[in-house]
Amino acid sequence: MDPSRSTLPVVIRRGTPPDAAALAAFATRTFDETFGPDNHPDDMAAFLSSTYGVRQQSEELANPDIITLLAESDEGLAGYAQVRRGVPPACVTGQASMELWRFYVDRPWQGRGLARRLMAAAHAAAQELGGRTLWLGVWERNGRARAFYEKCGFRAVGIHSFWVGSDEQTDVIMIAEIAPRDAHGG
Repeated sequence: MDPSRSTLPVVIRRGTPPDAAALAAFATRTFDETFGPDNHPDDMAAFLSSTYGVRQQSEELANPDIITLLAESDEGLAGYAQVRRGVPPACVTGQASMELWRFYVDRPWQGRGLARRLMAAAHAAAQELGGRTLWLGVWERNGRARAFYEKCGFRAVGIHSFWVGSDEQTDVIMIAEIAPRDAHGG
């Protein structure tokens, strides 16, 4: 079924280890579609095999310091996000910083409001991990993603290196404050 014609809702849920194969396939495809045309095939192949295999996704889905959110429709995965606990780069000075490590929405679902819903779920996941600041790295040449993140309240605070195979690239580091939960957990 064509997602642009779908009237069924997209559900955002937490990923679990049995989702590893579907997530690995989806993550590989969306990363390759997004960045493959701008990278050497050997570098892409090296990056994809070391990053998005079923083994890697199984480990990430089982890791208590990573929350994986899956956006599913009746057609399958429509997007995903991963928020993780870890040491941020020095330019991230906010308190209790959590990384929005990965954030992808499949092309047929872009421009339909899913990215905003997934971002809200990522903020909630960061709060669940104890976060007060959310940071991310986005390729300096990915203007569409940077514009989306700015609309979501992120601002640039620095840069860092990101390796795709043997190719060193530059990511822009962006941060956003996470609104504290109210007394009722909202």
